[in-house]
Amino acid sequence: MGILELNKKKRFTDLKKNLPLLALTIPGMLYLLINNYFPMFGVFIAFKDLDYSKGIFGSDWCGLKNFEFLFRTSEAGRMIRNTILYNLIFIILGTVLAVLVALLMSEITHMTISKFYQGSMILPNLISMVIVSYIVYAFLSPETGLLNAVIKSFGGEPISWYSKKEAWPFILVIVQMWKTVGYNSIVYIAAITGIDPSLYEAARIDGAGKFKQIFRVTLPQLKPMITLMILMSCGRIFSSDFGLFYQVPQNSGALYSVTQTIDTYVYRGLMQLGDVGMSSAAGLFQSVVGFLFVFGANAIVRATNKENALF
Repeated sequence: MGILELNKKKRFTDLKKNLPLLALTIPGMLYLLINNYFPMFGVFIAFKDLDYSKGIFGSDWCGLKNFEFLFRTSEAGRMIRNTILYNLIFIILGTVLAVLVALLMSEITHMTISKFYQGSMILPNLISMVIVSYIVYAFLSPETGLLNAVIKSFGGEPISWYSKKEAWPFILVIVQMWKTVGYNSIVYIAAITGIDPSLYEAARIDGAGKFKQIFRVTLPQLKPMITLMILMSCGRIFSSDFGLFYQVPQNSGALYSVTQTIDTYVYRGLMQLGDVGMSSAAGLFQSVVGFLFVFGANAIVRATNKENALF
């Protein structure tokens, strides 16, 4: 039997052996195809003056007209600023807190960490942003909110939180951190558990305490994972969590200056104008800019440390 035949037989044997595992990937692959790849065929709608009577393919081409909706409005600078600045805060603060939680949890016994894994993987799937918005409302409601109840108990006047725009940058950051830090820390906990224990043993022999072990062993070993997570986050720097910026503030007009992002602006424009081409143009713009951000950030990482780059 020749080498080629042996290789073919080995590949067939490996495929047969891994078939059950490959079958487990089918639901995820279907989700990616339906949700992420099939819609890409409709990208040309961004360059069409969509007329339902003519159909998608029969509608007239309009060039870059749909993109003008995003930039000719007086709110363009504000919504782009809000989108980028909020995401930068989420990336920086979220990374710091997620790593901190992972470091704290890594000091707990292995059994407790295992239980934390199970609970934290289930919790984000049970709590949707709709539920989060109601929880936030329970705290901030002008009439029955817990915060106003505390203020009243100390003799103060209740605050109309949904018209006090100065407080909402902090509220949105707190809600986002509360919603995502626990889940993101799981990635770092998994990375920490994969660190070679002999590195810690060598550090202890050299007289390193817990803090020195963290800064000399744990954090350097986590650097590739932290870099990867930040690079992936850069892809959505021009996008925003619609539920966070629309549902949590209860779509309050008084808060638009601090809660208006590209996604909420496009949604409100779509509901008022019904312009599908405009919303498609916005989605394409966000995707292209996100790709450029990932490409640029990856180039910077590659120039400083090639091993930590995505590609």
